[in-house]
Amino acid sequence: MFAGTRSNTNFRGFSMRTPNRRQMLAQSTALVAGVHSMRTELAHGASPNEKLNIACVGVGGKGWSDMHGTSAGQNIVAVCDIDESRLAKATDAFPKATGYTDWRQLLEHKEIDAVTVSTPDHMHAPVTLAAIELGLHVYCQKPLCRSVHKVREVTTAAARQNVVTQMGIQHHSGAKFKTAVKLIRDGVIGNVREAHSWTDRPGSYWSQAFVRPTGSDPVPEGVHWDLWLGVSPQRPYKKGVYHPFKWRGFWDFGTGALGDMGCHGMDPIVHALKLGPPTRLQADSSQLYEDTAPAWSIVTYDFPGTELTSDGFRMVWYDGGKRPDKALFEGDTVASQLLNGILFIGEQGTLAVDYFSMPRLLPEDRFRDFKIEPVAEDNHYQQWVAACKGSGQASTPFSYSGPLTETVLLGNLAIRLAKPIDWDSDALAARGLPEADSLIQIPYRTNW
Repeated sequence: MFAGTRSNTNFRGFSMRTPNRRQMLAQSTALVAGVHSMRTELAHGASPNEKLNIACVGVGGKGWSDMHGTSAGQNIVAVCDIDESRLAKATDAFPKATGYTDWRQLLEHKEIDAVTVSTPDHMHAPVTLAAIELGLHVYCQKPLCRSVHKVREVTTAAARQNVVTQMGIQHHSGAKFKTAVKLIRDGVIGNVREAHSWTDRPGSYWSQAFVRPTGSDPVPEGVHWDLWLGVSPQRPYKKGVYHPFKWRGFWDFGTGALGDMGCHGMDPIVHALKLGPPTRLQADSSQLYEDTAPAWSIVTYDFPGTELTSDGFRMVWYDGGKRPDKALFEGDTVASQLLNGILFIGEQGTLAVDYFSMPRLLPEDRFRDFKIEPVAEDNHYQQWVAACKGSGQASTPFSYSGPLTETVLLGNLAIRLAKPIDWDSDALAARGLPEADSLIQIPYRTNW
């Protein structure tokens, strides 16, 4: 079907040209230096009545919904994926879009105003940073990056370049989470003493807690494996192990169940309570493996208090089927059976938050006469599109979602070190634990 696509020819509009990395890096550096001012003028010049020219990096899985979610009334002008079968599906859906297998070539497209980044976690930072430096608005999937250091770098770059950003935590704009945040901010359960968040992931979705397989399999026709690896270490292709989707459990490419779901599950807690960075963390988990996340983990975060909490505040994360103590659910059998949920424990009651139904105030008899007024839902995608065109603001810009992601990823740091962490946010350092440095700032593959 794709005969000849491994040469320098184009097929169905795909750009298959693959210079070596040194050439591409030199070109990218020159591109950033030479056209940044022009890009900034273009990206910031769209009026609310003009169509936004959007490029999409990663168009399979969540990338497919990100592409369609941002496309309403706009122009999808370029799409990119390392898997030509997924790329073909995207160009069929948007025939006017130019297809690329290399995101660096996509960013040379002269008509782009904004970019969606829906790659595996390990490529969020390089694509997002390159787009920001070109003055392009960015919608990036969660988690924002794979390492705390890169999150801080991306957050700083977005502020410096004054671009519109949004992280893909769509529940933040949904009625359920927004209603929960309002109930907490309104003081319905009083000051919050602690909060708990849990997920059933990885469950049957992907595998964790195993030794990385050895050996290799032939790379399927149309899959550009070296481009998929990107900045991560060289690993041989193994059928059904990494691509598609199952990369999430590998530290080389993903962030495990905590990184995958923590940006959702911790978001209403951090947002509602206006939390800053944690000061101390401690983790418990199943057996640790060098290359993959554990089967389950429980991470305890301690924060300075805010005006909405007690003097000190504690948040506990659970994954892999672990859950809060049943006593915390105040006898409510609905909340206690949620596969993914959040509990706020307040001085005057408890708030149970579900991703897909309205929050529940507990104990039920205490709040029987309290009527919860739902807060209106926003379209997370179109909110970002409108902000790119100068109308309104994005609700999860990197100035918010960056620090949120740092908090989430610190949990993985505590898991992998298996030691309590005293965290210095200003210095991006775990006090007294120099062995943490290589996990806080994960190096790129040579020549990337």
